[in-house]
Amino acid sequence: MAADSAPGSAADELITAVIVDDHAAIAAGVRAWCSEAVPRIDLIDAGDRLADVWTGPGAAADVVIFDLELVPRRPDFGELRRLVDNGRRVIVYSQHTDDATAIKCVDLGALAYLTKREGPEHLVPAIRAAARGEPYTGPSLSGALVADDAPGRPRLSQRETEVLRAWFVSSSKELVAVKLNITVKTVDTYIARVRVKYANVGRAARTKSELVGRALDDGLITLAELNQTVTSL
Repeated sequence: MAADSAPGSAADELITAVIVDDHAAIAAGVRAWCSEAVPRIDLIDAGDRLADVWTGPGAAADVVIFDLELVPRRPDFGELRRLVDNGRRVIVYSQHTDDATAIKCVDLGALAYLTKREGPEHLVPAIRAAARGEPYTGPSLSGALVADDAPGRPRLSQRETEVLRAWFVSSSKELVAVKLNITVKTVDTYIARVRVKYANVGRAARTKSELVGRALDDGLITLAELNQTVTSL
């Protein structure tokens, strides 16, 4: 974490996170970790109130720390999808340790999946990474990805595909944001998620040209579409 505290780094800017968890002890522990981080992270405690993620201070938080199972035995993948589809940068922080749950959350667009056995040495850097729109792979997710035998084509959401295609035929992310009526930050978040998914299947795409190549290979876009001249959005 030394890089996080380097003078003049992006981490010097105050990061805000909102935690949604029905266990007060978990939220209190995360608050302590965030306050002790250097630089500190401002944590908003929404308790088990999902509405507080969408209104008030939680609506503007850089990162959502989401307990997947606010209701016992009912993991809320639908709410995770809703958060992701609205451009929120989500870390799932869950008691579930099975590989299938971790993989599903990443496929839905979570930037990190951590179990509650993984403490501040993983949650704090995961929050910093998510605030930048970048993934974080902790031990539990790493193990799940190694065990995953899914085919090499990543499972992109409809919105991820839409943003990706718009970016490929646009000269800037600003134009994509205007066309899709979202912010540039949200565009960045969707593209980051797509990169994560390609990296997770062993097909890293670090540049735009590499990502275009992956999309062509997978039939997400055609050469004819890429060759079109976009004069306005």
